[in-house]
Formats: sequence, structure tokens, C-alpha cells
Amino acid sequence: MKKIYEKNELLFAIVWIVVYCLVSIPVRGSLGDESMAMLAGLAVIAAGILIFVKRFHLEQTYGLIKWSGSAKDYLYFLPMLGLMTGNLWGGVGIAYSGIGQVFAVLSMLLVGFIEELIFRGFLFRALLKRNSPSLAITISAVTFGIGHIVNLFAGQADMETLIQVFFAIAWGFLFTFVFYKSASLWVCIIVHGLVDVFSKFAAHESNSELVYIIVTILISAAYCGYLSKKQTALKWE
Repeated sequence: MKKIYEKNELLFAIVWIVVYCLVSIPVRGSLGDESMAMLAGLAVIAAGILIFVKRFHLEQTYGLIKWSGSAKDYLYFLPMLGLMTGNLWGGVGIAYSGIGQVFAVLSMLLVGFIEELIFRGFLFRALLKRNSPSLAITISAVTFGIGHIVNLFAGQADMETLIQVFFAIAWGFLFTFVFYKSASLWVCIIVHGLVDVFSKFAAHESNSELVYIIVTILISAAYCGYLSKKQTALKWE
């Protein structure tokens, strides 16, 4: 991985995305998010990412640093925190029984960590070195959203997947803007993980899910517009 990283950071990011998909899709499709195999696979990927970042002292490069900005400048992250609860707007339910629910919750937390590092950390940083900030943010966000098409191979319905793509693109813009402006990825990791966790406690009422998606797109657009006017925390390469 080190040789790929030093030679081509964009290829490095793509390799991690491919590895993540090759591990998660087959397991999710055959055994589900509630399986021990899913949790173990995600844990190995997360550990590999963390070891690489720590070994080569890339914590600041990829946003694994303490967030030190003014919360007021980010509206105290209230838009993100409000949207984070959206999966619960239609009611609360338990996706799996017993230990399966525990495995699913832990897996979703790992998904938040992994996806933020590979899409916002690795991919966005690589794109930013080659493109303008606006283009890098757009490509990162859209790639993140379109990437959810792979859920089709895990047995998810066509329409549900299409809706999820637009939903994920909105979140992708939001997360990338926050990372670009603050230089820290921790807020994104935490919120992303909890969005996924709450999906395992959702009643999945169709009307509320549609409302959640529409509200997410609108608030994301407004919040990103607001953040675009804020000064960045550091000078990006």
C-alpha cells in the first residue's frame, strides 16, 4: 500500500474503495449486517486503515486530529445533528434480535469510520491535489453516492437503491464541506456512524423516509452554501 500511496494517491484511494466493496458486499448479501463475519471484516479494514495512517504519521493529512474550530462558525453542527436522527422520524423498531443487533450496531459504527476515511480522507485529498476545491468536493460527494449502487449486489431493491444514491450524495456534499472547512474528520465520522446505527432502530415507514430524504437534500444544500462562505481552517495542498 505504501508504494501505491507514494506513486499515485488517487489509485491508493480507489484500491481501498475496491477492497471495502469486495469485503462488505458479499458478506452483507449472504449473511447480513447482523453477522459476526460482517463485523470481523469491517474491523480488519478499519484496523488496516488506522495502522497505515498512524505508521506514516498521516493523521493531520486525513483529518484524524482534534477539531479545534469555533462551533459557532458551524452553527454548532445543528443541521447535521438534526438530520442524524432522521431514520427515527417514522418510529423506532429493532432490526435484528439478540446479539445480531449488537453486531449490526458495531458494524455501522465501523462503516462510518471506514467510509469517511476512504471517501473524505483518501479520495477527496487525492482529488484536491489535482482539481479545484469545488470540483474535488463534487466528485467525492457524487462518487460516494453512486457507490451505493453496489447495494444492488447485496440484494437491495432497485428503487430503494436509487433513492439511497441521492440521499448519500446529499450527505456526501455535507460531510466533504465540513471536512474541507474544518480539516478534522471526527465530526463526520461520528455523525456518519450514528446515521447508520439509527437505521438499525428505524421503523422504516415509507412516508417518513421520503420526507427524511427530501429534508436531507434541502438542508444539505443550504448548509453547504453557508459553509462555502466560511474560511478554511488550513491551506490545503
